[in-house]
Amino acid sequence: MPSIDCQHIRNFCIVAHIDHGKSTLADRLLEQTGTMTVREMKDQVLDDMELERARGITIKARAVRMEYKRGGETYELNLIDTPGHVDFHYEVSRSLACCEGALLLVDAFQGVEAQTVANGYAAIEHDLAIVPVINKIDLVQARTEEVADEMRQSLGVVPDEVVRVSAKTGVGVQQLLDAIIDRVPPPKGDPNAILQAMVFDSHYDKYRGAITYVRVMNGVVRKGDRIRFLRAGAVYEVLELGQFVPRQRACEQLQAGQVGYLICNIKSIADVHIGDTVTVAQGEAAKPLPGYKPLQRMVYCGLYPSDGQDFTELRDALEKLSINDPSFEFSPETSEALGFGFRCGFLGLLHMEIVQQRLEGEADIDLVQTAPNVTYQITTRKGETLEIHRPQEVPDPGQIEEFRQPIVRVNFLIPDEYIGAVMNMCHERRGVQKSLEHLSAARVMLTYDLPLAEVIYDLHDKLKSATRGYGTMNYDLIGYEPADLVRLDILVNGNKVDALSIICNRGDADRRGRAVVKKLAEEIDRHMFEIAVQAAIGSRVIARETVKAMRKNVTAKCYGGDITRKRKLWAKQREGKKRMKSIGSVDIPQKAFMAVLHTGDEKK
Repeated sequence: MPSIDCQHIRNFCIVAHIDHGKSTLADRLLEQTGTMTVREMKDQVLDDMELERARGITIKARAVRMEYKRGGETYELNLIDTPGHVDFHYEVSRSLACCEGALLLVDAFQGVEAQTVANGYAAIEHDLAIVPVINKIDLVQARTEEVADEMRQSLGVVPDEVVRVSAKTGVGVQQLLDAIIDRVPPPKGDPNAILQAMVFDSHYDKYRGAITYVRVMNGVVRKGDRIRFLRAGAVYEVLELGQFVPRQRACEQLQAGQVGYLICNIKSIADVHIGDTVTVAQGEAAKPLPGYKPLQRMVYCGLYPSDGQDFTELRDALEKLSINDPSFEFSPETSEALGFGFRCGFLGLLHMEIVQQRLEGEADIDLVQTAPNVTYQITTRKGETLEIHRPQEVPDPGQIEEFRQPIVRVNFLIPDEYIGAVMNMCHERRGVQKSLEHLSAARVMLTYDLPLAEVIYDLHDKLKSATRGYGTMNYDLIGYEPADLVRLDILVNGNKVDALSIICNRGDADRRGRAVVKKLAEEIDRHMFEIAVQAAIGSRVIARETVKAMRKNVTAKCYGGDITRKRKLWAKQREGKKRMKSIGSVDIPQKAFMAVLHTGDEKK
C-alpha cells in the first residue's frame, strides 16, 4: 500500500449519550464512503459482539478505516465508535486520546443528556475539534432548533455550526463527511521520526495470540520489523499488520497518523498493557507516550465457580477477558461458604453484569456471584490507612479511628416538573445539593454530592421511575468523606456467612438487617431442623427470623391410650432435631446472595 500524506488523514470518534444513534450513524458513514456494500450491510455493523447485539448497546470501542473522495483528492477517515453508557466512560477516554476530532451527537427529540455533557467536556479536555451533530431530524416530534439552543447553553456550541442529519435515512451524511474534512485537523505526526505508537485496545485470538490495536503517532512500522513494548520491555517481530475496513485487512506498513492492528504472536498476556508505547527494538527508542489515567474501580464483588472444580478454567477465562477489557481487575480469594474464587473490581453495576455474562457465554462457566460493594477507607488507631474492598476486611470497631466512604458528584438532567421527586430521592440517600441550572424553559440540570454506595445499586432505576424515563444522570468520583458506617454480619444457624456481610450506614442498619433476614428466610429451603437467620453488628444481634423445621407426625400411629406414650415420642423427636442441628449444614441458594443486594435499599 503506498504511503499517504498526513494532510489527507482524519482521525475522529463519535461521542453521545446512550441510544442517540452512534452505531447507526457509523453504518451510514460506512455506506456513504463505499467501505461496505448494501449487500454486506446489517444494522449496527460495528456492534459485532453477541452480547452487544442482544442488548442493543455498544460495549467495546471499535476502529474502522474509510476512504472518501472529494475534488480529486482521496482522504483516509479513521472512525472509532465508542460506547455511551456511563460505566464504559473509560473506553471513551481511550478513544479520545487517539483522535484529533469528535462528532458530538445529540438526539433531536431527547436533547442534551447527562452523558452528552460528560463526553463533550472530556473531548474538550483532550483538545479535540468538536463537530456538533443533531441526529434523528426525520422524527415527527423532532425539536431541532430547541435542541441546538440547549447545546449552546450547556456546551457553548454555535447553533449555525451544528450539522443536522438522520442516520436512519441518510439525510445530511454527505454534509457531515465534508464537515469532518474541513473542521477536523490532520494528525501532526512525522513519518520520518523514530517509531512511536500507542496501544489503545487489544483482544485475544486463540490461534494468533494477543492482537494489539495501535494509533501510530510518529514514524512507520512495517511487516517484519522488530518492535519493543516499553512498559513490559518485551521485543517481538511484526508478523502481520493492517487496518479494519471493518474486517481485518493486512497491509505492508502503517505510518504516522494511521490506526490499525499488529499481530506479533504474543502468547504472554502480561506483555500487553493498554496505554503502552510501541517503538523500535534496536537503536534509540522513542519516549513513552503519556498513556491513560489510572482507573478507579467503583464496584467489587466475588465470582466463584458453582462447581469448585472449575477454578482453573475460571482463572484462564478471566485472564483472556482482561486482555480485551483492561478496566476490570481480579485477585484470588477464599470464602468459607463458597470455596476458592476471585475478588473482581468493576467500573459499575452494568459493567459487572456484562463481564459475568461474557464469562458464562464465552467460557461456558457457571458462576456464583456475591453481593457487590464499593471501596471504603479506614484509618486505624495506629495511624494506618486501609483500603476495604470487601466487608470481611473491616477490623474490630475498637481499632477504627475513622471510616470513610466514596462520594460522587452526580449531574441529573431532568424535565422541570420532576425537580421535587428527584430532590426527595437524593435527600433520602443523604445527598447534598450543589447547584440547579436551567438549560431551557423545560429542562434542568441538578447537581448533588451522594455516597457512591447509594448511587450504584438502584439510583438509575429509581431516577427512571421518578421521571417517567426522561431523566438521565452521570457521575464522577470526587473523594472520600468520613461517615458513621458499620459492618452488618449475617449468621445462619449460628455461623457467620462471610459472603453475605455488608457495609452500611449505622442509621440504616436495623432496617436493612430486618429486610435481609426476612428475605433470606424466604429463600432458604426448610431443613429437618430449625434454622435461625440473624443479622448482627459485632456481637449485638439486631434482627432474627426462623426457618421452621420440616416435622414428621411421630404420634400418627397412636390411637388413644395414655398421653405419656405420645410425650415420650415427642421428647425423642426433640432430641433428634437438637443433634441434627448441631451437625447439620445449611444449603444457601445463589438467589439468597443477591437478596442481600436487593433488600433494604427501598426507602420507605
